[in-house]
Amino acid sequence: MRLAFLHSFQSEWLKRRRSHAYWLVTVGAFFTPAIVIAARLVRHQGLAAAYAADGFWRLLWHDSWESMAIFFLPMAAILTTSLITQIEYRNNAWKQLHTLPLSEATLFFSKLLVVILMLGQFLLLFDLGIWLSAVIPWLLLPGVPYPSAPIPYLDFLQQTAWYFLDCLPIVAFQYLISLRSRSFLLPIGVGFMAWVAALAALPWRYAATIPYTYCMLDYLKDEPGKKAAVPPFDIHAAALIYVLVFVVAGFWLFAAKQDKS
Repeated sequence: MRLAFLHSFQSEWLKRRRSHAYWLVTVGAFFTPAIVIAARLVRHQGLAAAYAADGFWRLLWHDSWESMAIFFLPMAAILTTSLITQIEYRNNAWKQLHTLPLSEATLFFSKLLVVILMLGQFLLLFDLGIWLSAVIPWLLLPGVPYPSAPIPYLDFLQQTAWYFLDCLPIVAFQYLISLRSRSFLLPIGVGFMAWVAALAALPWRYAATIPYTYCMLDYLKDEPGKKAAVPPFDIHAAALIYVLVFVVAGFWLFAAKQDKS
């Protein structure tokens, strides 16, 4: 059973290269850091003082994560899940997969694991991009010192792990929809509308009942402007509950589906 799952996962991992999701993860992770690098190279006045500040890394981290938490991470979860799932529909390969001596659980969870690992890769590459957005101006601009403040590695890795957990309900729900729809646009359209609804619901006290808000709420929880209401419960615990519910529902619908094409 374990060997069958490993082989199925290896096959799914190789398939990802035939999907635009591979490039979405690889290139998209460096988009915001590339903008930060370009802005610093163009507007380099005052960089020396900024790099010497004690809170340099935390400020860079906070500023870089704004666009990621609000837009890019939810969109990456929506698009990556839909693109990976559509590989089989686009190639009419579901019937071929179901003829293999593999259980429904192996087929379902091996593909889901690929999506989850790609999102983890996306976040780690983004963290690397944040570091590069500090190092490259230091290398290219004379007079800019290397940041004197130590990098709080453990804090940043912990925060990245929380953001990863925050996006998993989006992955699980998009996976559920994508496995039920031959249309590539339907899951993306549903995901985009849910993201817009999450943005609109942020000031609402019970915005945390919408799982698409978790990345945003996690980022905005310490904002002095109070752009979002304080959740009345732990959003990380809620994220785990939503993941379990969506994965169980998704697997049940996948296994019970009559048309395997």
